[in-house]
Amino acid sequence: MLIKVKVLPRSKKDEVVKKSDDSFEVKVKEKPLEGKANRAVIKVLALYFKIPESKIKLVKGAKQRNKIFEVNFNNKF
Repeated sequence: MLIKVKVLPRSKKDEVVKKSDDSFEVKVKEKPLEGKANRAVIKVLALYFKIPESKIKLVKGAKQRNKIFEVNFNNKF
């Protein structure tokens, strides 16, 4: 499943806000340097969906605020 994510780095807390079925706003504490914010987003999404981080992959937008992630819900473990 592909989801659209708007990333808000340098936030006070890590948080996921669902905007629609396939659109989310993710706030992370990390700064957008050297992919740290992207890794933090994957970690926060994994906790939100209750799946391993390895099941989430950044598809598009590595250096943009608006990103597309692929989330694989098949075979949770």
